[in-house]
Amino acid sequence: MPKENSLEYYFAGTGFYDLLPVAVNLMRKLGFNQEEALEAICKVADKARVYPPTKNRETWFVIVFKEKLYEARADILAFRYKRSLL
Repeated sequence: MPKENSLEYYFAGTGFYDLLPVAVNLMRKLGFNQEEALEAICKVADKARVYPPTKNRETWFVIVFKEKLYEARADILAFRYKRSLL
């Protein structure tokens, strides 16, 4: 896998590299794959720009990352469905 498509690359680029172990544990526990996690961390970074964590960064991250994992799965499924119609 190219370096640019790794979880480490995306987490470092978004400023959440220190929370990568937390994210990996969460995605394994909930049954998400790497593709969904890559999409989710981008969504987390977008949310952090508008609503940055102010008190407990790790708790904020867990709540938002979990929410964004489900959004990412829905977005990916919708994209694949639309692509299959073409």
